[in-house]
Amino acid sequence: MIMHVFMSRDPPEERRETIASRLAEGCSLSATALAEEFGVSPDAIRRDLRALAAEGRCRRVYGGALPLSPASTPMRVRSQEAPDRKAALAAAAVACIQPGEFLFLDSGSANLALAQRLPGIGLTVATNSVSIAAVLADRDDLELHMLGGPVRPGIGGCVDAEAVLALQQMNIDLCLLGACAVSIEEGISAFDAADAAFKRTALRCSRRAMLLTTSEKLATRAPHRVAPLEAIDTLVVEHDAAEHIDLRAVRACGVDVVTADVEC
Repeated sequence: MIMHVFMSRDPPEERRETIASRLAEGCSLSATALAEEFGVSPDAIRRDLRALAAEGRCRRVYGGALPLSPASTPMRVRSQEAPDRKAALAAAAVACIQPGEFLFLDSGSANLALAQRLPGIGLTVATNSVSIAAVLADRDDLELHMLGGPVRPGIGGCVDAEAVLALQQMNIDLCLLGACAVSIEEGISAFDAADAAFKRTALRCSRRAMLLTTSEKLATRAPHRVAPLEAIDTLVVEHDAAEHIDLRAVRACGVDVVTADVEC
C-alpha cells in the first residue's frame, strides 16, 4: 500500500500570517477549507487559529474563525458599506452639536457620514481623516483644520507623532471618536497601536466625547485598548443595539445613549 503525504509549502509562521491578513480584510474562514488549501491537517489550522485568537487577531467559532470587528477592513472599504445606516447615526448625532463648537472628527466611516451632514452653525472642525477633510474643504460656513503627517491607508488618516503634536495644541469642545470595537468589559479598542494612542490623546484634549457605532462593532474587541466606556459622554447606536449589548449596563457607566431612527 502506497501512502501519499502532502506537505505545506509554507512554513507555519508564513501560513499563519497569510491567514491573519485575510482576517484583517474581514474574511470569515473555514478550518477545513484552509487545511485543504495549505495541504496540512485540520489540527494544524486549528492551532494557527488558536494562536491568532490568543494574540487578539480573530474570534474562534465552530469550524473556523471570524474577524474581530467589521472595522478590521480598510477605510476605503468601510466608507462604502451600509451608507443608510451610517447616515441614520449621523442624523441622530447632529442634534447633539452646539453652535460655534470646536469639533474633532476622528477618522472613521460613521464620522464621514456625519461630516456630510454638519450644519452651518459657525463650527470649527479639526480632523485627521483625508476623506472627511475632502468633504469639508469647500465649505465656507465652517473653519477646517487638517492634522498632517504620514497617511495610513488602512486608517484613512494621520495618527503618528506629527498629528498627535498638532492635536495636543487644541482645546476641543466635542470629540467625535472613531472606534474599531466597543464592549462594556473592555471598553473602546482599535486594531492599530498608533491609532489607539492617537485616540487617547483626542480624548484628553476634549471637553466632551461622542462615539457613533454600527451594531456589528458592539460587544467585540480589538487588540489595542483606547479607553474604558465611561471615557465617552454619548454613545450613538442603531435601533437594534439592544440585541447586541446591554444598554442598561452602558448607561450605568455614566454614558448617555442616543438611538438612531430605523431610517434617516
